[in-house]
Amino acid sequence: MPEELRKLQILLARGLQDTAPLWEPLDSVYGWVHSAAQILDNPAELEGQQVRRRYRGLLGAMQRWRTKAAELEPGVAHFLKVTRSYWPGLFPCYEVPGLPRTNNDLEHLFGAYRYHERRVNGRKRASATLVLRGSVRIVAALATRQRTFGAADLAIEDRDAWRALRAELDQRRQQRVLQRRFRRDPEAYLANLEIQLLKLVLPP
Repeated sequence: MPEELRKLQILLARGLQDTAPLWEPLDSVYGWVHSAAQILDNPAELEGQQVRRRYRGLLGAMQRWRTKAAELEPGVAHFLKVTRSYWPGLFPCYEVPGLPRTNNDLEHLFGAYRYHERRVNGRKRASATLVLRGSVRIVAALATRQRTFGAADLAIEDRDAWRALRAELDQRRQQRVLQRRFRRDPEAYLANLEIQLLKLVLPP
C-alpha cells in the first residue's frame, strides 16, 4: 500500500509540474468571472449606478490585463463582447423594485407550456399554432392557472380591442398560408407576384 501511495504522489507531482504554466491564466480568468458574479449578485444592495460603476471598472481591468489569460484570451474577448451587447439590460433590476434579475421564471413558463403541449399532441417540437397564436395561448394558459373562469369572464368587454386582436392573428395566419404556398410551388408563387407587380406598374 505505501508503494502505491508513493507512485500516486509521484504521478500527481508530475501532473502539477507539467500543467504549471496553465494555472496562472486559469487563476486570473477565474478571479475575473468570480468578481463579476459577486458584483452582479450585489450582496451589499448597492444602487444601480454603483453596481454599474463597479462592473465597468472590472471590465476595464479585464480589457487591460487580458494578455494574462494567455490561451484563454479568446474567451475573455468573447465575455467582453457579450457583456457589451447585453449592457443596457444588465442594471434595471437594481433600479426597478420587484424586477427579477433573470428571465428564469419566464423561461420556465414557456418550458411548462411546451411540456403540456407535447403531452397533448405527442410532438417533440412546438406546433406552428404557438407561433401564430402564442400571444393569446400563453396568456390564457397562464391565466387559467390562477383561477377558474366562467362564461361571464369570457364575455367581450372591449369590442374594438377584440377586433384588433383578431385582425392581428388573421394577418399572421395569412402570412403562414403564403409561406406554405411558396414552399409548395416557388415558381408559380413568384410568377403570380410578378403578374401582380406588372398590373400595379403598367398603366391600364
